[in-house]
Amino acid sequence: MKPEVKARPVSRSRGRRLGAFVFLSPGLTYLVVLLLVPLALVMSYTVFQRGRFGGVVYEFTTENFARLFDPLYMNVVVETLKISAVTTLIALLVGYPTAYLIAQLPRKWKTVALVAIVLPFWTNFIIRVYAWIMLLNGPGLINSGLKALGLGPLELLYNEGAIVTGLVYSYLPLMVLPLYATIERLDPQLREASANLGASAFTTFRKVTLPLTVPGVLTGSLFVFVPSFGNFVIPEMLGGSKSIMVGNLIRREFLSARDWPFGSTLALALIAVLLVLLVAQAWVARRA
Repeated sequence: MKPEVKARPVSRSRGRRLGAFVFLSPGLTYLVVLLLVPLALVMSYTVFQRGRFGGVVYEFTTENFARLFDPLYMNVVVETLKISAVTTLIALLVGYPTAYLIAQLPRKWKTVALVAIVLPFWTNFIIRVYAWIMLLNGPGLINSGLKALGLGPLELLYNEGAIVTGLVYSYLPLMVLPLYATIERLDPQLREASANLGASAFTTFRKVTLPLTVPGVLTGSLFVFVPSFGNFVIPEMLGGSKSIMVGNLIRREFLSARDWPFGSTLALALIAVLLVLLVAQAWVARRA
Protein backbone atom coordinates (compact mmCIF):
# COMPACT_ATOMS: atom_id res chain seq x y z
CA MET A 1 0.00 0.00 0.00
CA LYS A 2 2.82 2.48 0.77
CA PRO A 3 4.38 2.39 -2.71
CA GLU A 4 0.95 3.07 -4.25
CA VAL A 5 0.42 6.10 -1.95
CA LYS A 6 3.80 7.52 -2.94
CA ALA A 7 3.16 6.95 -6.65
CA ARG A 8 -0.04 8.99 -6.75
CA PRO A 9 1.54 12.42 -6.05
CA VAL A 10 4.25 11.69 -8.65
CA SER A 11 1.71 10.76 -11.30
CA ARG A 12 -0.38 13.82 -10.46
CA SER A 13 2.62 16.16 -10.76
CA ARG A 14 3.54 14.60 -14.09
CA GLY A 15 -0.03 15.04 -15.27
CA ARG A 16 0.02 18.70 -14.25
CA ARG A 17 3.30 19.29 -16.07
CA LEU A 18 1.97 17.54 -19.16
CA GLY A 19 -1.24 19.59 -19.02
CA ALA A 20 0.71 22.81 -18.58
CA PHE A 21 2.91 21.90 -21.56
CA VAL A 22 -0.15 21.17 -23.72
CA PHE A 23 -1.75 24.52 -22.88
CA LEU A 24 1.50 26.49 -23.27
CA SER A 25 2.72 24.83 -26.46
CA PRO A 26 0.59 26.93 -28.91
CA GLY A 27 1.82 30.19 -27.41
CA LEU A 28 5.41 28.96 -27.17
CA THR A 29 5.29 27.77 -30.79
CA TYR A 30 3.97 31.17 -31.86
CA LEU A 31 6.77 32.97 -30.02
CA VAL A 32 9.50 30.69 -31.35
CA VAL A 33 8.35 30.65 -34.99
CA LEU A 34 7.24 34.28 -35.37
CA LEU A 35 9.52 36.07 -32.87
CA LEU A 36 12.66 34.21 -31.85
CA VAL A 37 13.51 32.72 -35.25
CA PRO A 38 13.08 36.02 -37.18
CA LEU A 39 14.99 37.86 -34.45
CA ALA A 40 17.82 35.34 -34.68
CA LEU A 41 17.93 35.81 -38.48
CA VAL A 42 18.03 39.59 -38.09
CA MET A 43 20.86 39.34 -35.56
CA SER A 44 22.84 36.97 -37.79
CA TYR A 45 22.55 39.23 -40.87
CA THR A 46 24.14 42.16 -39.04
CA VAL A 47 27.65 40.68 -39.34
CA PHE A 48 27.44 39.84 -43.06
CA GLN A 49 27.87 41.92 -46.21
CA ARG A 50 25.46 43.12 -48.86
CA GLY A 51 25.64 41.34 -52.17
CA ARG A 52 26.52 43.16 -55.36
CA PHE A 53 22.92 43.05 -56.50
CA GLY A 54 21.38 42.98 -53.04
CA GLY A 55 20.72 40.18 -50.62
CA VAL A 56 23.33 38.76 -48.25
CA VAL A 57 26.90 37.63 -48.80
CA TYR A 58 28.00 35.44 -45.91
CA GLU A 59 31.35 37.13 -45.27
CA PHE A 60 32.03 38.48 -41.80
CA THR A 61 32.19 42.27 -41.36
CA THR A 62 31.63 44.92 -38.71
CA GLU A 63 31.05 47.71 -41.22
CA ASN A 64 27.29 47.68 -40.62
CA PHE A 65 27.73 48.72 -37.00
CA ALA A 66 30.20 51.45 -37.98
CA ARG A 67 27.67 52.86 -40.46
CA LEU A 68 25.17 53.35 -37.62
CA PHE A 69 27.26 56.27 -36.37
CA ASP A 70 27.31 58.02 -39.73
CA PRO A 71 25.90 61.56 -39.21
CA LEU A 72 23.28 60.89 -41.89
CA TYR A 73 21.75 58.00 -39.95
CA MET A 74 22.31 59.56 -36.54
CA ASN A 75 20.28 62.58 -37.67
CA VAL A 76 17.43 60.25 -38.62
CA VAL A 77 17.55 58.62 -35.18
CA VAL A 78 17.59 61.99 -33.41
CA GLU A 79 14.71 63.24 -35.57
CA THR A 80 12.74 60.07 -34.79
CA LEU A 81 13.36 60.47 -31.06
CA LYS A 82 12.21 64.08 -31.23
CA ILE A 83 8.99 63.32 -33.12
CA SER A 84 8.20 60.35 -30.86
CA ALA A 85 8.84 62.41 -27.71
CA VAL A 86 6.64 65.29 -28.93
CA THR A 87 3.92 62.79 -29.85
CA THR A 88 4.10 61.19 -26.40
CA LEU A 89 4.01 64.55 -24.62
CA ILE A 90 0.97 65.77 -26.59
CA ALA A 91 -0.80 62.45 -26.05
CA LEU A 92 -0.13 62.74 -22.31
CA LEU A 93 -1.38 66.34 -22.12
CA VAL A 94 -4.56 65.38 -23.98
CA GLY A 95 -4.99 61.90 -22.55
CA TYR A 96 -4.59 62.64 -18.83
CA PRO A 97 -7.50 65.10 -18.49
CA THR A 98 -9.56 62.89 -20.79
CA ALA A 99 -8.96 59.83 -18.62
CA TYR A 100 -9.58 61.86 -15.45
CA LEU A 101 -12.92 63.15 -16.73
CA ILE A 102 -14.00 59.67 -17.84
CA ALA A 103 -13.18 58.32 -14.37
CA GLN A 104 -15.49 60.95 -12.83
CA LEU A 105 -18.47 60.06 -15.03
CA PRO A 106 -21.41 57.96 -13.82
CA ARG A 107 -20.92 54.24 -14.44
CA LYS A 108 -23.26 53.99 -17.43
CA TRP A 109 -21.52 56.90 -19.19
CA LYS A 110 -18.06 55.51 -18.52
CA THR A 111 -18.78 52.61 -20.86
CA VAL A 112 -20.02 54.95 -23.56
CA ALA A 113 -16.93 57.15 -23.23
CA LEU A 114 -14.52 54.20 -23.31
CA VAL A 115 -16.23 52.79 -26.41
CA ALA A 116 -15.86 56.20 -28.05
CA ILE A 117 -12.15 56.18 -27.19
CA VAL A 118 -11.48 52.77 -28.78
CA LEU A 119 -13.92 53.26 -31.66
CA PRO A 120 -11.18 54.36 -34.13
CA PHE A 121 -9.51 50.96 -33.68
CA TRP A 122 -12.55 49.38 -35.33
CA THR A 123 -11.59 51.10 -38.60
CA ASN A 124 -8.73 50.05 -40.83
CA PHE A 125 -5.49 51.85 -39.98
CA ILE A 126 -4.73 52.86 -43.59
CA ILE A 127 -8.23 54.27 -44.05
CA ARG A 128 -7.78 56.46 -40.97
CA VAL A 129 -4.49 57.80 -42.29
CA TYR A 130 -6.07 58.51 -45.68
CA ALA A 131 -8.81 60.41 -43.86
CA TRP A 132 -6.16 62.74 -42.42
CA ILE A 133 -4.74 63.27 -45.91
CA MET A 134 -8.19 64.37 -47.06
CA LEU A 135 -8.46 66.72 -44.09
CA LEU A 136 -5.00 68.27 -44.29
CA ASN A 137 -4.38 68.64 -48.03
CA GLY A 138 -4.73 71.93 -49.93
CA PRO A 139 -8.41 71.68 -50.88
CA GLY A 140 -9.25 69.70 -47.74
CA LEU A 141 -11.85 70.48 -45.12
CA ILE A 142 -9.50 72.31 -42.73
CA ASN A 143 -7.98 74.56 -45.38
CA SER A 144 -11.43 75.25 -46.81
CA GLY A 145 -12.53 76.47 -43.40
CA LEU A 146 -9.39 78.59 -43.04
CA LYS A 147 -10.01 80.12 -46.47
CA ALA A 148 -13.53 81.05 -45.44
CA LEU A 149 -12.06 82.83 -42.39
CA GLY A 150 -9.37 84.50 -44.49
CA LEU A 151 -6.57 82.61 -42.72
CA GLY A 152 -5.50 80.11 -45.35
CA PRO A 153 -4.59 78.03 -47.11
CA LEU A 154 -1.73 76.62 -45.03
CA GLU A 155 0.74 73.82 -45.72
CA LEU A 156 -0.67 71.30 -43.27
CA LEU A 157 0.43 68.14 -45.08
CA TYR A 158 3.83 66.56 -45.74
CA ASN A 159 5.65 67.98 -42.75
CA GLU A 160 6.51 67.03 -39.17
CA GLY A 161 3.31 68.57 -37.83
CA ALA A 162 1.23 66.23 -39.99
CA ILE A 163 3.26 63.25 -38.77
CA VAL A 164 2.79 64.20 -35.11
CA THR A 165 -0.94 64.76 -35.71
CA GLY A 166 -1.33 61.33 -37.28
CA LEU A 167 0.67 59.60 -34.55
CA VAL A 168 -1.24 61.31 -31.73
CA TYR A 169 -4.57 60.44 -33.33
CA SER A 170 -3.55 56.82 -33.88
CA TYR A 171 -2.08 56.11 -30.44
CA LEU A 172 -4.03 58.42 -28.11
CA PRO A 173 -6.29 55.54 -26.93
CA LEU A 174 -3.14 53.70 -25.79
CA MET A 175 -2.47 56.63 -23.48
CA VAL A 176 -6.02 57.12 -22.22
CA LEU A 177 -6.79 53.51 -21.28
CA PRO A 178 -3.84 52.89 -18.88
CA LEU A 179 -4.39 56.30 -17.30
CA TYR A 180 -8.10 55.62 -16.85
CA ALA A 181 -7.39 52.22 -15.27
CA THR A 182 -4.95 53.84 -12.81
CA ILE A 183 -7.19 56.81 -11.93
CA GLU A 184 -10.24 54.56 -11.55
CA ARG A 185 -8.46 52.51 -8.86
CA LEU A 186 -7.60 55.54 -6.73
CA ASP A 187 -9.24 55.65 -3.33
CA PRO A 188 -11.48 58.78 -3.33
CA GLN A 189 -11.06 59.06 0.43
CA LEU A 190 -7.45 60.14 -0.08
CA ARG A 191 -8.53 63.20 -2.06
CA GLU A 192 -11.33 63.88 0.42
CA ALA A 193 -8.83 63.76 3.28
CA SER A 194 -6.55 66.17 1.42
CA ALA A 195 -9.44 68.61 0.90
CA ASN A 196 -10.51 68.29 4.53
CA LEU A 197 -6.99 69.21 5.63
CA GLY A 198 -7.26 72.47 3.71
CA ALA A 199 -5.47 71.61 0.48
CA SER A 200 -6.68 73.28 -2.70
CA ALA A 201 -7.80 71.25 -5.70
CA PHE A 202 -4.48 71.89 -7.47
CA THR A 203 -2.45 70.93 -4.39
CA THR A 204 -4.48 67.74 -4.01
CA PHE A 205 -3.86 66.88 -7.64
CA ARG A 206 -0.13 67.67 -7.41
CA LYS A 207 0.57 65.90 -4.13
CA VAL A 208 -1.99 63.06 -4.12
CA THR A 209 -3.49 62.24 -7.50
CA LEU A 210 -0.48 62.74 -9.76
CA PRO A 211 2.06 60.74 -7.68
CA LEU A 212 -0.37 57.84 -7.37
CA THR A 213 -0.98 57.79 -11.13
CA VAL A 214 2.71 57.78 -12.12
CA PRO A 215 2.59 54.05 -13.08
CA GLY A 216 -0.28 54.79 -15.49
CA VAL A 217 1.59 57.78 -16.92
CA LEU A 218 4.70 55.66 -17.52
CA THR A 219 2.75 52.80 -19.06
CA GLY A 220 0.74 55.05 -21.35
CA SER A 221 3.85 56.99 -22.39
CA LEU A 222 5.61 53.75 -23.24
CA PHE A 223 2.59 52.47 -25.19
CA VAL A 224 2.65 55.65 -27.30
CA PHE A 225 6.41 56.16 -27.66
CA VAL A 226 7.31 52.62 -28.74
CA PRO A 227 4.95 52.31 -31.75
CA SER A 228 5.60 55.95 -32.70
CA PHE A 229 9.34 55.30 -32.75
CA GLY A 230 9.03 52.36 -35.15
CA ASN A 231 6.11 53.57 -37.26
CA PHE A 232 6.74 53.97 -40.99
CA VAL A 233 3.24 54.15 -42.50
CA ILE A 234 2.26 57.54 -41.06
CA PRO A 235 5.60 59.26 -41.85
CA GLU A 236 5.44 57.84 -45.38
CA MET A 237 1.87 58.99 -46.06
CA LEU A 238 1.64 62.21 -44.05
CA GLY A 239 5.29 63.28 -44.09
CA GLY A 240 6.07 62.56 -47.74
CA SER A 241 9.70 62.77 -48.85
CA LYS A 242 10.48 65.72 -46.56
CA SER A 243 10.57 63.68 -43.36
CA ILE A 244 12.06 60.27 -42.71
CA MET A 245 12.05 58.23 -39.53
CA VAL A 246 13.85 55.07 -38.49
CA GLY A 247 10.95 52.88 -39.59
CA ASN A 248 11.04 54.37 -43.10
CA LEU A 249 14.80 53.94 -43.23
CA ILE A 250 14.58 50.25 -42.28
CA ARG A 251 11.84 49.64 -44.84
CA ARG A 252 13.87 51.30 -47.59
CA GLU A 253 17.02 49.36 -46.73
CA PHE A 254 15.14 46.06 -46.99
CA LEU A 255 12.83 46.75 -49.95
CA SER A 256 14.46 49.50 -52.04
CA ALA A 257 18.22 49.35 -51.41
CA ARG A 258 18.05 45.60 -50.73
CA ASP A 259 20.76 46.04 -48.13
CA TRP A 260 19.52 43.40 -45.73
CA PRO A 261 22.59 43.37 -43.46
CA PHE A 262 22.44 47.10 -42.76
CA GLY A 263 18.64 47.00 -42.52
CA SER A 264 19.00 44.23 -39.93
CA THR A 265 21.56 46.33 -38.05
CA LEU A 266 19.14 49.27 -37.95
CA ALA A 267 16.35 46.98 -36.76
CA LEU A 268 18.58 45.55 -34.04
CA ALA A 269 19.53 49.06 -32.92
CA LEU A 270 15.83 49.96 -32.78
CA ILE A 271 15.11 46.90 -30.63
CA ALA A 272 18.01 47.81 -28.33
CA VAL A 273 16.69 51.34 -27.84
CA LEU A 274 13.22 50.04 -27.03
CA LEU A 275 14.60 47.48 -24.56
CA VAL A 276 16.49 50.26 -22.77
CA LEU A 277 13.25 52.23 -22.56
CA LEU A 278 11.39 49.20 -21.17
CA VAL A 279 14.04 48.66 -18.49
CA ALA A 280 14.02 52.37 -17.60
CA GLN A 281 10.22 52.39 -17.38
CA ALA A 282 10.22 49.34 -15.11
CA TRP A 283 12.90 50.90 -12.87
CA VAL A 284 11.09 54.23 -12.56
CA ALA A 285 7.73 52.50 -11.97
CA ARG A 286 9.26 50.35 -9.22
CA ARG A 287 10.74 53.38 -7.48
CA ALA A 288 7.49 55.31 -7.86
